[in-house]
Amino acid sequence: MRLNTPVALCFAPAVLAVACYGQSQAMPQPGAAAGPQPLTLKQAEEIALKNHPLIVAAQNEVLTADEHIIENKAAYYPVVDGDLTGSQASQNARLGAGSFAMPYLFNHFGSGITFSQLITDSGRTPNLVANSKLKEKATQQDVLTNKYDVLLAVDRAYFEVLRAQALVKVAEETVAARQLLLDQITALANNKLRSEVDVSFADVDVSEAKLLLIRAQNQLDSQRAELDRALGIDKNTVFALLDEPMPPTPPNIVDSLIDTAVKNRPELASLRFTSDAARKFERAERDLSYPTVSLIGAAGFLPLFGHDGPIRTPSDYYEGAAVNVDIPIFNGHLFTARREAARYQTIVADQRLRNEMERITRDVRVAWSGSVTSFQRIDVTTHLVAEASLSLQLAQGRYNLGLGTIVELSQAQLNLTQAEIENLNAKYDYHSEYAVLQYTEGLLR
Repeated sequence: MRLNTPVALCFAPAVLAVACYGQSQAMPQPGAAAGPQPLTLKQAEEIALKNHPLIVAAQNEVLTADEHIIENKAAYYPVVDGDLTGSQASQNARLGAGSFAMPYLFNHFGSGITFSQLITDSGRTPNLVANSKLKEKATQQDVLTNKYDVLLAVDRAYFEVLRAQALVKVAEETVAARQLLLDQITALANNKLRSEVDVSFADVDVSEAKLLLIRAQNQLDSQRAELDRALGIDKNTVFALLDEPMPPTPPNIVDSLIDTAVKNRPELASLRFTSDAARKFERAERDLSYPTVSLIGAAGFLPLFGHDGPIRTPSDYYEGAAVNVDIPIFNGHLFTARREAARYQTIVADQRLRNEMERITRDVRVAWSGSVTSFQRIDVTTHLVAEASLSLQLAQGRYNLGLGTIVELSQAQLNLTQAEIENLNAKYDYHSEYAVLQYTEGLLR
């Protein structure tokens, strides 16, 4: 009995691994000051929002859009140019400085300035300005979209690392428990109380547990690399992740979630602004067919040094102004083609908005269904762990009494390990699925 008692208790660490994994991850290890830096989910999200290149790129897109607004507003202001004109011509030539002709010209070097001011282009410029402002608002929403994408990636990577850490813990406990059983069966076999077949089965179980541990450690390394990528960190950094409390129960109905998503999702807001911008640009292209009225003028003096020297006379100066009305008549259907192309782009923008709304509606339904399923799995797998633990105890007792075989005991061990892994997966799947549900609603932090 002294030999059998430890055998009956050797699986207690593995049974308790699932119940304790959250606390073990949250407790700092001795000497933590020199070890990995503790990291909460909120801190991980803050790091990603500061470092991730997608966020920086999106913010610069907004700055680019701001400059496009200034470009389109430039038509409201006068254009002033300085002119320096040198000429060699006959006396009957008609050429002055800049755009204006002079009544006579001889070899000279003249200087002056010209300016032009748009009076009206039949609404084209206001529509172009409105188009650029709407595009700028769309890029602001794109910044939020990128933030949401980054936050979701961080949340999922964070919980995947926690899952991998918990799996490593279970694998380590399983290896320890099966190694202890192997040692005990080996001792019994040496005393002719068990057969070598039992030793072989126990040895196989230890090898399988070690393989499980190797795969779990490899998965942990991979998920840590994914977390670094999600954080926008370009080097290998090991954090001591702190476990998060379980999310609340998922909502009972999905319709209200869809309404929330339609109101909150930045992708939809961006596409709405893009659709409105396309409509403004269509109007601007239509306005090309209407008259444009502008004021132009010029002033200067020539020749630069006067007729007979540096003294200038009134005839050496010139100035002029004019109002020009440009009426499009025919240009090979250019304006018609541009107007029609803009109209088609408006239709494209509207249909992309419609497609995005349908996609988001589908995503909300899928995310809600996934979160409900994952939440239900938690209770089922918790019960499965309890039953597998009891089954292992019974199999252990039967084996100790000589009523059961090593095959039954090995199967009970395998069932418990699988139940623990299923329970871990259910818990962290719900963490991830709930984050996805928050994302589809547009409610991430």
